[in-house]
Amino acid sequence: MKQYDVVIVGGGIHGAGVLQAAAAAGHSALLIERFGLASGTSSRSSKLIHGGLRYLESGQFSLVRESLRERSILLRIAAELVELKPFFIPVYRDTRRRPWQLKIGLWIYALLGGFGASTRFGAVPKAEWSALDGLDTHDLDAVIRYHDAQTDDALLTRAVVQSALSLGAEIAMPASFTGASLSDGGVTLAYRQGEDAVQCTARVLVNAAGPWAPHVAGTIQPAIPIPDVDLVQGTHIVLPFAVTAGIYYVESPTDGRAVFVMPWHGATLIGTTETPYRGEPDKVHPLPEEEEYLLAVARHYFPAFRHLRRAHITQSFAGLRVLPAATQTAFDRSRETIFSTDREPKPRVLGIYGGKLTGWRAAAAHVLDRIGTSLPGCPRRAATDQLILRRPT
Repeated sequence: MKQYDVVIVGGGIHGAGVLQAAAAAGHSALLIERFGLASGTSSRSSKLIHGGLRYLESGQFSLVRESLRERSILLRIAAELVELKPFFIPVYRDTRRRPWQLKIGLWIYALLGGFGASTRFGAVPKAEWSALDGLDTHDLDAVIRYHDAQTDDALLTRAVVQSALSLGAEIAMPASFTGASLSDGGVTLAYRQGEDAVQCTARVLVNAAGPWAPHVAGTIQPAIPIPDVDLVQGTHIVLPFAVTAGIYYVESPTDGRAVFVMPWHGATLIGTTETPYRGEPDKVHPLPEEEEYLLAVARHYFPAFRHLRRAHITQSFAGLRVLPAATQTAFDRSRETIFSTDREPKPRVLGIYGGKLTGWRAAAAHVLDRIGTSLPGCPRRAATDQLILRRPT
């Protein structure tokens, strides 16, 4: 039976990050993925590497600071995959946030980002509004410009795994995790790969299965604590008409939620929604009312889109966020990642619940810190904030 220091279940961005971090720290590591890398939520995000400007309103300053730091690192180590883009916030007479409020928020954003070149912001002169992809200028008071970054989430995930494999990590894919049993010294786990039933042991099992994480945790014996979380569906649509000036950060005309309208492979990607989800994660799919909601945003801000109907949507996809269970709307809940262990000290299982695309590297570093007491001392092979991520071949 093969032995590993760390076995990770789930081939999304967080599982990929832990695999890379474990290998970089000198540990033997295996990733088990059921379908393909980034086949779940990590290919169905808004494709943004950003600090989370709107999280300032709910006082999540540490999350914004960390996200801006991670954005800076990724712009450096993943230049082939992460690109700084201009973002535009149009402010109309009936927009809920006024220009002065946005500028205060962006000043705090710049402060938390260290006032680097990527944190610059300001108003777009009225003479330049005509270059903003036909943005409706009726009752338009101001357009605020700042910068954040965009990526291909699936390619980024594959690049991180490629980096991990170059450091000696292993992957079993497609392979289905079937359960695990705990002993005082670690974990014996089982998975199926093709027709074969495979067993191996690990000092630590990291549950990075995203919306499937509660299910994975439930297969471990003896039973371990499982955080109380909710699943929230986020849908995106793609329209066959391109915006090119940058990414638009707008308010939904119906409920004031933040929605992004952005260029994507020569088309326009619009998202996202926040719909409570109580079904099986495998069955998530865009709802007609979500597609209509996002179309309404496009029609409201861009007159050229006002003839569009659902039949014009060339692609739509839905992913699931994992958020702390709460009574308030998903929009208002904390986006901090939940890390849950079976015991302290020397955890045998660590679960990752939630998390954001931008923070994958920091989350992986936190995981290695939390499980370090369970792992042997090893010579470090590399530092993840120095490993250059290349576009996968």
